[in-house]
Amino acid sequence: MTNSGEQSQEVTIAYIGGGSINWALGLMADLAADRYLAAEVRLYDIDREAAEENARLGGRFAEVSEGTPARYTVASSLAEALTGADVVVVSILPGSFSDMAEDIDIPARYGVPQAVGDTVGPGGFVRALRSIPMMMEIGAAIGQYAPGAHVCNLTNPMSVLTGALYRAFPGIRCWGECHEVTKLRKQVAWLANRAAGEALYSHRDVEVNVLGINHFTFVDRIALKGQDMLPAYRAFAEEFSGGWVAKEPDPFDRWAQYYNDRSRVKFDLFRRFGIPAAAGDRHLVEFLPAAEYLHQPADWDFGLTPVAFRIKDNARKRQRRAALLAGEGQVAAKRSDEALVDQIRALMSGGSHVSNVNLPNRGQIENLPRGAIVESNAMFSGLGVTPLMAGRLPEGLAPIVNDHAQRQSALLEAVAEGQHDVLFDLFRADPLVAPLGGNEARQMLSEMVRATSRHLPETLVQEVA
Repeated sequence: MTNSGEQSQEVTIAYIGGGSINWALGLMADLAADRYLAAEVRLYDIDREAAEENARLGGRFAEVSEGTPARYTVASSLAEALTGADVVVVSILPGSFSDMAEDIDIPARYGVPQAVGDTVGPGGFVRALRSIPMMMEIGAAIGQYAPGAHVCNLTNPMSVLTGALYRAFPGIRCWGECHEVTKLRKQVAWLANRAAGEALYSHRDVEVNVLGINHFTFVDRIALKGQDMLPAYRAFAEEFSGGWVAKEPDPFDRWAQYYNDRSRVKFDLFRRFGIPAAAGDRHLVEFLPAAEYLHQPADWDFGLTPVAFRIKDNARKRQRRAALLAGEGQVAAKRSDEALVDQIRALMSGGSHVSNVNLPNRGQIENLPRGAIVESNAMFSGLGVTPLMAGRLPEGLAPIVNDHAQRQSALLEAVAEGQHDVLFDLFRADPLVAPLGGNEARQMLSEMVRATSRHLPETLVQEVA
């Protein structure tokens, strides 16, 4: 039930990619823990069976709700899901895990390692090629059926695909949501709790001023309960320059090494540029030449995550969902680290909430290109999502971020306009690809495009491969 004296707020959420076993289940737990929203969640997925399973599982979360139980239904079409929606959540997998395996494995054969391969580098580039048309179709449908809805994109490559939604429907009220900055906020809470000698703070108590682009984010101000925490964080980064982790991984989990991240890269970038890096090491390293970090992952204590692990993890999560649907195990109304429900509450209630999100640059980051999708803080309120002025990136760092932001914008424009003749030059300009000779780079792109050709326009495949 809702708190005494607090009236619940009806909200209709269209979930595109509603068969998800990652974000969707997290949203279910968050809605069950929320005491304010009375949500109708319409699940739409090209895999209808997965959406139906999630709708049944949503019913289990509704049973343990601490507020008004959310209602979960399955939509048969985008139009049905979107019509009358207040909020749209987009969480899709562009292609399949076999496509992602090619995104990683083909470049590896050319000596180009990738830790994640979903944002920049050759893997992020080709993932964008197959996902931009999908996202533009979704954006056009939003413009037709839910033009006034608030839209949250959870899909990578975040910058390019959030831009694709705006490209398809310029009037869209959209932001891109990512939890990577939470990692730095948790570090600050940890060091504050260490100083206090007890667990007083969580990442939600930590405020940061975010600058950058998705997965290549930095902060130049940190506060906790009104106290400037940047000096303490600087000392923390120096103390743990050899590596820090909140909890040692299970030594019997042979897959743990692939998600290893001890912040050594994060701390080294702080030393190099004078500003703390916020994202995790596995993402940060892909924005820089491979010789700087990616060629020595063991030396820098981060892992290269193979697609085989993702496939195993996906199977494990599907087994867990099946078990829960069979009545085995318990679901819980438990708040996750994500901010989406907080954001929806602020938008629907007229309250306020500040989050770091991805939006077109309207000047919030002064020395990044106008119109490019950038990541900084924004205010969520009854007025919508309003970017807050973040300032400037350091002069030594700004050119690196600019280079990626401009290339992401150009990639989106090339695919949207069918300008396939410029794609190779954009591909080769990425720092991970640039060391290859022209013939090698062209051959690698050709192989990658052919491997994922079933998801690409025929003209693109013919012109690029």
